[in-house]
Amino acid sequence: MTAAATIDLVLHGGHVLTCDAARTSAQAIAIAGNRIAAVGSDDDILRLATPTTRVMTLQGRTVVPGLTDGHAHMDREGLRRNLPGFAGARAISDILDMLADVVRNTPPGAWIVTQPLGEAPEYPDPAASLREGRYPTRADLDKVSPLNPVYIRPIWGYWRNRAPLVSIANSLALSLAGIGRHSLSPSPDVTIERDADGDPSGVFTENTLVPIVEHTLMRAAPGFTLGQRVTGLRHGMQVYNAVGTTAVFEGHGAAGEVVAAYQEVLRQGAPTVRATLTFSPHWGVSGDGDAIELLREWSTWLKSDPAAQPWLRMQGFYAEIDNDTHNNPLRAGNHPCTGWAGFQSGAALPADALAALLVEAARAGIRVAGIWPNLLPLFAAADRASPIHDLRWVLGHQPVLEPETIPLLRDLGIVVTTHTNRHIYKDGHLWAERRRSAGLDDIVPLRSLLDAGVPVAFGSDNLPVSLLNPIAHAVNRRSRTGEPVAPAQAISRHEALEIATRGGAYLTFDEDRRGTLAPGKLADLVVLSANPLDCAPEAIANIHAHLTIVDGRVVHIGHPPGECS
Repeated sequence: MTAAATIDLVLHGGHVLTCDAARTSAQAIAIAGNRIAAVGSDDDILRLATPTTRVMTLQGRTVVPGLTDGHAHMDREGLRRNLPGFAGARAISDILDMLADVVRNTPPGAWIVTQPLGEAPEYPDPAASLREGRYPTRADLDKVSPLNPVYIRPIWGYWRNRAPLVSIANSLALSLAGIGRHSLSPSPDVTIERDADGDPSGVFTENTLVPIVEHTLMRAAPGFTLGQRVTGLRHGMQVYNAVGTTAVFEGHGAAGEVVAAYQEVLRQGAPTVRATLTFSPHWGVSGDGDAIELLREWSTWLKSDPAAQPWLRMQGFYAEIDNDTHNNPLRAGNHPCTGWAGFQSGAALPADALAALLVEAARAGIRVAGIWPNLLPLFAAADRASPIHDLRWVLGHQPVLEPETIPLLRDLGIVVTTHTNRHIYKDGHLWAERRRSAGLDDIVPLRSLLDAGVPVAFGSDNLPVSLLNPIAHAVNRRSRTGEPVAPAQAISRHEALEIATRGGAYLTFDEDRRGTLAPGKLADLVVLSANPLDCAPEAIANIHAHLTIVDGRVVHIGHPPGECS
């Protein structure tokens, strides 16, 4: 045990859930520097306090290890704050009034790029919420911004999981982008809306969930700057801390501009969330375009030592078979800009090229992450060339897993990161309808995965950010319509909490450093507003952090426990 003189903080008078294999509980915890010094009874822990120790009473509240978001997109959370928005607009005149305020504070000629129309976070049917029942056009925007090019960005389509995406430009923006009467759409999924005279109205619609227009027709509009990404990322960390998240894994990959933002936050000494990134490469723009040669060049960089880099490390790369061979090159053509995505469409490769790349990754000991089920045969083929079990390759987002797939996941050592926000809560009733004849128990089969010994971590996908939502989904198994979603696949509250803590630490190769509350481990922990093990089932998702501590430092205070000297 650490000597009493080194104890910096004591939390006592609560329920300390260590989330270890024995499900040990305690009353108090002591922190020395950035490590846990002791966990135990109130009397034992309070004896360690010295006159300089900060002592806080938990007042019966619950302490758990910091939560790890296994598919976070944390960088995306703060980006909207960097752009003017139209929240609350109920008519085109409201939009124009809001835009006029921005114009008054913008030099003539400077671009104005805004948030999408509609209400965050899902932006449902923005035109339907306007009195006119239509989107504003370039003619409308020109009334208040004749001297500034204006581009109203489209949403990130997965915010509401439904097309179309809509973006709008005023006349000056269209002119600077070179869009006129004779402009052609770059894709069958993109429509340039036109007025009665056949001229572009300024409205673009996209029958896709991943934007194309901002990377093609409107690429003249500025993308997110490094400064915007850095301030957005710092805000995102605050939001994730407020719901108890102390670490993230970016399994969809981080493009170069996102990696640079993380590096700048680290340089500023400002991180409050530990980040493990997989790289999202653009295979077609460097060197001779030979992906295997690039992978060899990056090999050392893609295998960061977790112990040596406690705040920011790179672990492998994101892989995807290119099933959108027309639109992905269009999006990737705007490299290095990625927009809301934060990952590169240029990371997708033809199946044969990707198969060879994965074999090379397996032989080099490089980690791979993906989200599409068609990757699994390629993972298995790479394993036959060189075993991948100990590399902990990742497969995320899976809405359905057939029973015969689960043993393969276990044997390959694949870590599964689930997306319950979408596949149980938002769309679970749709999956239940689709799978009614095929097998409901295949929908996000958490019970089957745990019983088979497949490692699992929860991911929020930033939709919304709290991991208490996935914990609730895993336990309650209901969609937002109230319909049960494969209830036989429910897991216990203990198991769900352990996935969010210990499971997340395993995902990032951190199980020896964090994920449970034990002496010697990093002092990453959360004081919750309610005990997820005994509150009402419907209340689990509303739990938040009263206090979040990362590396022994308080990074979030909601309603803090009491303090005495």
